[in-house]
Amino acid sequence: MPQKTFKVVLIKPSHYDDDGYVIQWWRSTIPSNSLASVRGLLADCAERRVLGDDTDIAVSAIDECNTIVRVPRIVAGMRSVDAGFVGIVGVQSNQFPRALDLARQFRAAGVPVVIGGFHVSGCISMLPRLPDDLQEALDLGVVLYAGEGENRLAQLLRDIRNDTPRPIYDHLKDMPDMSAAGLPLLPRDVVTRVVGHYGSFDAGRGCPFQCSFCTIINVQGRKSRFRTADDVEAIVRANAAQGITRFFVTDDNFARNRNWEPILDRLIHLREVGKLSIRLILQVDTLCHRIEGFIEKAARAGCNNVFIGLENINPQSLMGTKKRQNKIWEYREMLQAWRAQRVMTWAGYILGFPTDTPESIRRDIETIKRELPVDILEFFCLTPLPGSEDHKVLSAKGVPMDPDMNRYDLEHVCTGHAVMSKAEWEAVYRDAWSTYYTDEHVETILRRAAASGLKPKKMANIITAFAGGSRIEGVHPLQLGVIRRKDRRQRRSGLPIESPLVFYPRRCAEQAATIARWLCLAARYRRIMKRVVSDAARVSYTDEALQVTTRQADEQAGFVQAFADVMPATHGAPVRKVATAG
Repeated sequence: MPQKTFKVVLIKPSHYDDDGYVIQWWRSTIPSNSLASVRGLLADCAERRVLGDDTDIAVSAIDECNTIVRVPRIVAGMRSVDAGFVGIVGVQSNQFPRALDLARQFRAAGVPVVIGGFHVSGCISMLPRLPDDLQEALDLGVVLYAGEGENRLAQLLRDIRNDTPRPIYDHLKDMPDMSAAGLPLLPRDVVTRVVGHYGSFDAGRGCPFQCSFCTIINVQGRKSRFRTADDVEAIVRANAAQGITRFFVTDDNFARNRNWEPILDRLIHLREVGKLSIRLILQVDTLCHRIEGFIEKAARAGCNNVFIGLENINPQSLMGTKKRQNKIWEYREMLQAWRAQRVMTWAGYILGFPTDTPESIRRDIETIKRELPVDILEFFCLTPLPGSEDHKVLSAKGVPMDPDMNRYDLEHVCTGHAVMSKAEWEAVYRDAWSTYYTDEHVETILRRAAASGLKPKKMANIITAFAGGSRIEGVHPLQLGVIRRKDRRQRRSGLPIESPLVFYPRRCAEQAATIARWLCLAARYRRIMKRVVSDAARVSYTDEALQVTTRQADEQAGFVQAFADVMPATHGAPVRKVATAG
């Protein structure tokens, strides 16, 4: 019988808002695949008893986006066992200041800490020397882990058990085969803290493209690696055994997974024969519709929401960031193909490419509204993320960048721009949400949904969240959740802990005002939705974006038109067409 216990507490950190409070919710919206993956690998280590038959490995997982991290309670739990550590996992650049604050508290109590994720891996991969924040972590005695954990965590556990950990574990030059990947599985009580009870898994890692703003190619590599259909079925069945059948597939581009067809065929079989109520959110590129049968099978496999990296509609901007795979005249055809399968489309749009101006951005958004049948459009600031080529180049040139990693959340401006001032760039980001989500265009989106067989009520709810996230809660909609939580004592280091007499009255007033604004926005959009649904002619609605075009016409006329109309836009010429209009 085991006589010892080795305890691992995994934490996926959140990050701070502009007032220094942890961004946290009663229920969050995006599951953490890093948390699920590392827990799955450690569960495998526990099952194989890698520390010996006399030692149990106990693993717990906390997603700080929906759970308050009780440091004293965790420290007490660590002191009650023989050995262990706190693993702060999946740490993005904007989350590193929070991760470091947590690490300080645990290290002060003598608890070993390991930090891994894209910030650590990206910096070690791309920079000639460690940045100050990683060096500070090392000075605290924190272990840094770069790269993936498959077939490697057992050694980390043994090193920590023996009190001989290395300062840095660097596995970036040796990417494991996906056949070694464990099952990304979180307990049901962790998954149900996510709206919709979504789990997650990666069907592949790496990306063959060269986008200069991307960190994936420098952390997970440009050689794509893939799970098999058997592996994906095992993940789905393991989750389904605890009642979880909705999944966010975290591949940066599932359409480029060479096993996409056998994976989708297997999921179709599980849905149609096995009667599992599978739902998927996929991420794909703008050329996925050219893969024969891909969109149709994705829909049959349970995909009802798809995220597309639209990025920009300006050809000069796309070329400047090596985004050559995006062909703007394809956008409408691609979006219509998803719409034909009743799949809701979400697109990311990046603001701040070198040729962008406030006028060109507003003009491009109006063009998208008029000519592309995308449902949800979300905006990001072009950000030189550590681990990207952009960051490496700017760093090497000594170009000033914001030293506060907490601001590298794709919402804040972190470096200069060739045309826009910082104030102009920040203003155009704020204005982009209200420019796209006008009442008029919300009604257009809902009418397109009703005409295409999508659910207007579901669409109205999601539009409410995306239209209000930035304007009401002050966070990007992808960071949004249900009912914001603020713990008075969990504030960024260096900022004062406010008196309860000041904090709680202000917090109550803030919450009341926030709820009132949400209710007003939801009621307004619900009235628009009811007007659309009650219209007897709703199924026959059409507009320019829903008009079918031919690829031949797009390629012959649209591409020429794009360069004739979009490129001169930087000199004030009007934009009459986007290339996909045909």
